[in-house]
Amino acid sequence: MTARMKNPAMVLPDAMKGIQNLFKAIDKGGVSAQTQELVGLRASQINGCSACVHAHVQNARKAGETDERLAAVAAWREAPFFTDPERAALALTEAATRLADRSADAVPDEIWDEVTDHYDEEQLAALILVIATTNLFNRINTTIKEPAGTTWG
Repeated sequence: MTARMKNPAMVLPDAMKGIQNLFKAIDKGGVSAQTQELVGLRASQINGCSACVHAHVQNARKAGETDERLAAVAAWREAPFFTDPERAALALTEAATRLADRSADAVPDEIWDEVTDHYDEEQLAALILVIATTNLFNRINTTIKEPAGTTWG
């Protein structure tokens, strides 16, 4: 597959500067690189973004993630490999990514209460921004048909 166009964040360099600033802020939020990549991977799986799935798997491996856990992210509820904080982050990821699938609150209080049991306000901010930024890239990449394995930046 060939991309329809260059990534819009590369076409408009000021957009990439803003995204890079988001990443810097996220990295200072106190959430481990492994959790960030698991969250990014799960959102990308939901959105069907092969470029982002590929990138998150690669980045997760660099952060020390195991193939066993990476293979189980799509079934994290049933898999025994995840901690309670990771499960809370993955539940938040699914709720915040599947906004149109709910008729009530996008993020139910039950999920919010669980995630706040494990993460402080800065960590929550980082998680929310990881989820939002991943969804941004998923939407860009699926729109322009960015192929998996593409590197840019």
